Amino acid sequence: MLKRKFWTVGQIDATGVRGPHEKELEDISKMKYHLFVNLDMDMLKDIVTNQLGGKIENIGFSEDWTISIEFFPEVNIHMVYSYFGDEFGDGIEAEFKFYFSGNRSFWVPGEDSATFVDIIMDLIERKIKGQKPFEQNYDVKTELMETVLKQRSEPFKFLKGIDRGNLASFLGAEVWKTDTGWRIKKEIFPKIFIEILYTEKNGIDIRFSGANLSKNIDSYHI
Repeated sequence: MLKRKFWTVGQIDATGVRGPHEKELEDISKMKYHLFVNLDMDMLKDIVTNQLGGKIENIGFSEDWTISIEFFPEVNIHMVYSYFGDEFGDGIEAEFKFYFSGNRSFWVPGEDSATFVDIIMDLIERKIKGQKPFEQNYDVKTELMETVLKQRSEPFKFLKGIDRGNLASFLGAEVWKTDTGWRIKKEIFPKIFIEILYTEKNGIDIRFSGANLSKNIDSYHI
């Protein structure tokens, strides 16, 4: 069995200095670790398995446990939790370290990886506290979203029907070549789907659906 290689967000960013995304992940750890100090493991396993589609494992960093989630095929996020009590006298009892694995980990910018970690942590916190998403405006596109969709249209012009299978494998999604363009549907968390529709005339449109959508993720994060 091949030993997995793990990278930090700093190694993915390849900045050579301590970058902003490393600081962002450290801040996430400081804000969220307390939720897990006395958390029932059966509850955590249920959330990770059934709501996130991930798994609890140990990846060899002498941690208590690790939450591992596949972002895209060959792109994995590992949230490594270690409890050590207040042995340093700074009031911090535990911490998360975040690692990434898979042959395509470097294809996802550190900014996107850090954002996805934040979304995962937000979802877990909401399930622990029994809260519903605050914003549920799933059918409303912000001005920023409209701009982003316009900026992302160009790659679709290079796709051909023969690319469908490879694109589906690359994204870990269902892909259709339609009479007028393309349709892509990906399950990002169990029973939460993002659907992208492209036509040359109208560009990209995006939809969200699934039984767990309004239960687990707000419209800002989706």
